[in-house]
Formats: sequence, structure tokens, C-alpha cells
Amino acid sequence: MKGKEYAVKREKKKMQPGVKLFLATLPFLGMYFLFSYLPLEGWKYAFFDYKPGYSLADCEFVEFKYFAMMFNNPVTRRETIRVLTNTFIYSGIGILGSVLPMFFAIFLNELPGKGMKKLIQTVTTVPHFVSWVLVYSLVFAMFSVETGAVNVLLRSLGLVEKGINFMASSEHVYLTMWLYGMWKGLGWSAIVYLAGINSIDQELYEAAAVDGAGRFHKMWYITIPGLMPTFVTLLLLSIGSFLSNGVDQYYVFQNAFNRSKIEGLDLYVYNLGLGSGNIPYSTAIGILKSLVGLALLFLSNGVSGKVRGEKIL
Repeated sequence: MKGKEYAVKREKKKMQPGVKLFLATLPFLGMYFLFSYLPLEGWKYAFFDYKPGYSLADCEFVEFKYFAMMFNNPVTRRETIRVLTNTFIYSGIGILGSVLPMFFAIFLNELPGKGMKKLIQTVTTVPHFVSWVLVYSLVFAMFSVETGAVNVLLRSLGLVEKGINFMASSEHVYLTMWLYGMWKGLGWSAIVYLAGINSIDQELYEAAAVDGAGRFHKMWYITIPGLMPTFVTLLLLSIGSFLSNGVDQYYVFQNAFNRSKIEGLDLYVYNLGLGSGNIPYSTAIGILKSLVGLALLFLSNGVSGKVRGEKIL
């Protein structure tokens, strides 16, 4: 009896799985709070006529002056429309291309040899870990006017007399930025879809094979429907971050010739705040961007609930 009582007490003292999972995720929750929620304290600068180097207590409280400036001032209104247009184009192209990682994952899954599959997955995943500064260096080595490999080849073939300044052109900047981003993130984005393919019940494929289904029919009627919940979830998250294009990629590729088209909302806020020192106005734009992104996320989540009967929130 004593042994049984001791075993029961010991079993009660064991930590519950939910508690273990919470403690395991606690460091990551702390980091998320530190880098995502704690900086929200800086939103207060949008309501003061803040000047760098001065204490906030010595600055005038101007209420919603900088929020109204986006729409009341003709110059800032024109600039806001410009950067919003660029942001919508970049995000729209990104959403239209968001289906490519899913099809790439299906392509990898259908490759016959494991060695070839691992090789292609490794080659396409490695660019994700390369910084945008190194990507810019690679692009510069390929497309610079004098020493770029492409211009050297064109001159040697007699197709051009002078090198073409590809990097200073703003004609195809939307497409080139998307291509650089897709090259860098395609393999990494496909990982979540590969995990989704592995979670599909293999008996479905076996039953389809018994019924005479070929490889294409298995992909169309089993793999793609099995990946749709994952695709829709990622699509809703991308819609929620529709106004967020990031800074790194566009910052390293911007120059005086393509700035009018390469400057999205995030880069515009960065250039205003740290480049021009207009911290209150850039903070006000950042606040509105966050609020609009949150509204878009809830809106897309509601539409998903009505159309598919499933929500992510």
C-alpha cells in the first residue's frame, strides 16, 4: 500500500504536459514581447513636436497634427499616395506569387530520387540565410555597367557599345525586386508546405492508386486540397501584413534613379525617421500602417469564416 501511495503522489507531482509546453515557449514569448510590443511605447512621439536631442517633456504636445499632415499638406499627401502605390504593387505581386512555394513543394515531393530532392531543396533554401547586402553584391557583380558579367558579355558579342545601367533603371524595378525576393525565399517558404504534404494520410494515395489514379490526379485531388488550409492561413497572414514590405531589400537597392518606385511604406518611414530626422511624422505613419494592417487581418479572417467556415483567429 505504501508503495502504491508513493507512486500516486509521485505521479501527481509530475509536471503536466501543458505546463512543460508553456515553459518551453516562455523564452520565445519573452523575445516576442521585447521586440514587438515593448517598442510600441515609442508611439508617444507621434503626438509631440519632438526634436532629436531634446527631452520629450520639453517638446510641445501637438495631438493629431502629424496624422492630419498626411492628408492636409499637398506635398505629404502626394508622397503618401506615391509610397502607398508602391506598397500596394509590391504586396499585390507578392500575394499573386504566394502560390509558387506550394507548387514548388509539390514538385520537390514528386521527384523520384531522394538525393536529387535533398540537393534541390538545399540549394533553394540556402539563399534565405544570405543577407541582402551580399545579394546586392552578387547583383552588382552581374549587372554593373563596367565590370558586370552581363554587360561584359553583351559588349563582347557586339550587341551594345556601352554598358547598360540595369541597376539605375526604374522601368522594371517592381519585377526585379519580386524576382530577387522569390529567389531568396522560395525554398524556405516551401518548407511549411513540405511538412503539410507529409501530414497527409498516405492511405489516400494508396486508395487512389488502387482506383487507377495517376500522379497528376493524386496531386490535383489529394495533395493540393490537403495543402489548401495551410495556403489559406499563410494568405490571410500575408493580407494582414499587406502594408509591410520590409526595409532591408529595398534599402540596399535604392538609388537616386529608382527611389520614386522602390520606396515602399516601410522604407519611406525609415528614410523619414532616421534619414531626415522627422521622427514624429514617421511614427504617425507607422501607427496608421499597424492599425490598417490589423484591420485587414480581422477583415480577411471574417471573410474566410464566411466563405470557408474556418478562421485563424
